[in-house]
Amino acid sequence: MDSFLIAGLGNIGDEYEETRHNIGFKVLDAFAQKHKIVFDNRKRYGSIAECSLKGKHIILLKPSTFMNLSGKAIRYWMTEGKVPLHRVLVVLDDLALPFGSLRLKSQGSDGGHNGLKSIQEILNTTNYPRLRFGIENNFPKGGQVNYVLGQWSAEERIKLPEYITKTVDTIESFCLIGIERTMNTYNKK
Repeated sequence: MDSFLIAGLGNIGDEYEETRHNIGFKVLDAFAQKHKIVFDNRKRYGSIAECSLKGKHIILLKPSTFMNLSGKAIRYWMTEGKVPLHRVLVVLDDLALPFGSLRLKSQGSDGGHNGLKSIQEILNTTNYPRLRFGIENNFPKGGQVNYVLGQWSAEERIKLPEYITKTVDTIESFCLIGIERTMNTYNKK
């Protein structure tokens, strides 16, 4: 059975739960809820939930290492789950994309994202799939940290469930039909 590791990036702690930077955690929570599975937060380097999806073994990871050390958790669970790099998918926030838009890529730069910097450093490559969730860059000069660590606006909260559902669908597609066909389907929407 092919195994997949879906790593949602975020920061642990109640104060970060509803922030833009934690969209990776929020998406994985929605995936787990849809598939009626529960995270075990007693695992090494993160909270883990596992399920089977049409013959594929899915491991969901919410790293407990904080954003800037996400690579340690991903490397550990890749090894533990015997998951090859091309079947790892990192879900994260992206300031350069409009709110709610998705971009699935098979490789790329860290784009200034500390989570991706850590993964690149630990895995020694940029050739791993990532799913970027647009959070927009609606902040004044010098306000980036407060923005990404800030809570969703009232308007964003209204649309968020719809966008999260689309993100979960994209993850399922990645696991079932592969990255190329999934990019052709979801990167256009």
